[in-house]
Amino acid sequence: MPAPGSRLYDDFSRLMSDASGLAGGLRREVETLVRGQVERLLAAMDVVSRDEHEAVKAMAAMARDENDRLERRIRALEEKLGVAPTPPPGMDGLAI
Repeated sequence: MPAPGSRLYDDFSRLMSDASGLAGGLRREVETLVRGQVERLLAAMDVVSRDEHEAVKAMAAMARDENDRLERRIRALEEKLGVAPTPPPGMDGLAI
């Protein structure tokens, strides 16, 4: 014959196990709802994705490199022709 308190402990253990499972399910459900709301909010804000940001960042770096290369080429041609270097746009009259 089982001890008188063992059934009580078994019932309590089952109750706690069920409560734990319920809490885990509730947590997953809340996470899903919150994730959906955040995704809708970000879509409404027209926020760029990380991939889009990285692509534009790479394009900007390539454009800067190309500008530097072209600037060196222009300076070399100006020196070869004996022409005074032209200031960058918007820098007229400013000392470099």
